[in-house]
Amino acid sequence: MTAAERARLAVIGAGPAGLAAALAAAGCGVRVTLIDSAPRAGGQFYRQPAAGLRARRPRALHHGWRTWERLSRALADQVEAGTITHLTDHHVWLVERQERQERQERQERVEVFEGSGGAHLPTSAGGFVVHALTGRFQEEPGAVRADAVLLATGGYEKVLPFPGWTLPGVVTAGGAQAMLKGALVVPGRTAVVAGTGPLLLPVATGLAAAGVEVAALVESADPRAFLRHAGALAAQPGKIVEGAGYAARLLRHRIPLRTRHTVVEAHGDDRLDAVTVAALDPDGRVRPGTERRIPCDTLAVGHGMLPHTDLAGSLGCRVEGVRVPVDEEQRTDVPGVWAAGETTGVGGAALSLAEGHIAGHSIAARLHGAEPDPRGRSAATRSRTRLRAFSAALDTVYAPAAHWTERVTDDTVVCRCEEVTAGSVRAAVDELGAGDVRTVKLLTRAGMGWCQGRMCEPAVAGLTGCEQTSVRRPLARPVPLGVLAGTEAPTDG
Repeated sequence: MTAAERARLAVIGAGPAGLAAALAAAGCGVRVTLIDSAPRAGGQFYRQPAAGLRARRPRALHHGWRTWERLSRALADQVEAGTITHLTDHHVWLVERQERQERQERQERVEVFEGSGGAHLPTSAGGFVVHALTGRFQEEPGAVRADAVLLATGGYEKVLPFPGWTLPGVVTAGGAQAMLKGALVVPGRTAVVAGTGPLLLPVATGLAAAGVEVAALVESADPRAFLRHAGALAAQPGKIVEGAGYAARLLRHRIPLRTRHTVVEAHGDDRLDAVTVAALDPDGRVRPGTERRIPCDTLAVGHGMLPHTDLAGSLGCRVEGVRVPVDEEQRTDVPGVWAAGETTGVGGAALSLAEGHIAGHSIAARLHGAEPDPRGRSAATRSRTRLRAFSAALDTVYAPAAHWTERVTDDTVVCRCEEVTAGSVRAAVDELGAGDVRTVKLLTRAGMGWCQGRMCEPAVAGLTGCEQTSVRRPLARPVPLGVLAGTEAPTDG
């Protein structure tokens, strides 16, 4: 067996970053197993309609369709050649380092952030075991063994509560887009798209193109903030052209754009029937007398994205705030583990593709005992630098409006799983002395439900008055006890 045949890489996530990394590594002779929870590759950005829907023009729902076609064809070619094994409908709940690797690391830890220049793989690495759930009800266990792992687990939407946000008819912006892309359905007939962030533009224009009356696009950011980041934005002329295209579509569909506005409350009995929006002053507070009620049956609201870091945390990777830091090769501080895409910081599909390409070439070189050739990733490295600066500028411009917690009434539910209200969270802070999310969780049960705080954690952190940080969870998703009981411990074999 050759060295190339022994080199095994497990890529977790088949979005832009995972696809780019898998293709780059496979092109360098590495056997790759691409593991993804979806039935088809593409992630959220390249989400495809189910084949049974027989969509005639799926490209109409997507930006960057040519890039997707190129990635899709390349993946199909590599799968047919046997260099990539693509496992769909596999929900990864744990990645374990095998005992032999852990012993080696205790003897000789590779400090990649200090420029050691080492191979970043223990010389006698035992490798990794990736545990996943399969089957119709995600009850069947599966495992993949690998010498290296790339975490390309993407991100999830940041949810901030407001009065009425739990009404039927209120969905996340990404949820509305997923319904349209994946199921070719719309959430309602008349919609308001609100919150902050670049995702609101494709959601609003996509819904309008599908026949939904978009009554308003409500953006809390101030357009003048873009002027303070003109340098980083000008370095990406393609993004400026893209933004101009969305502006033209807003005009074509006659979608009213309300900047420096926010949703104050959603109204309805059994389901949503209207929302109240209001203007914000320079400090981010509602300007009295500017409230306006807009009839609608759908509210698609979003406040940006957060990285998925559960698997990284359980592996022992360092997590800064809510992202996984990496070096210039996309290596984490745990030998044998790379990360790319939204896991390292939300920055969009183009940045994810660049990071995945860099990671794939690095992994191939390291598995083969060589230093990565910088010429093979120079263009991707330059693109990554520019796109990181661009995404940092957008993060500043599209930060959620300050003082949003002041608009959350005490009877507003914050944790839907455990039905914990904002009043209970405030009481835990003001009356019981809680000063962090964990203490609030212990006192109120906020974050102890099915999602384990993934949805309510930003809100609880905001109401508590502390910065949100990643919570280390032993398992990345709920697992049946029968699966845990039957899981074999990793061996040195």
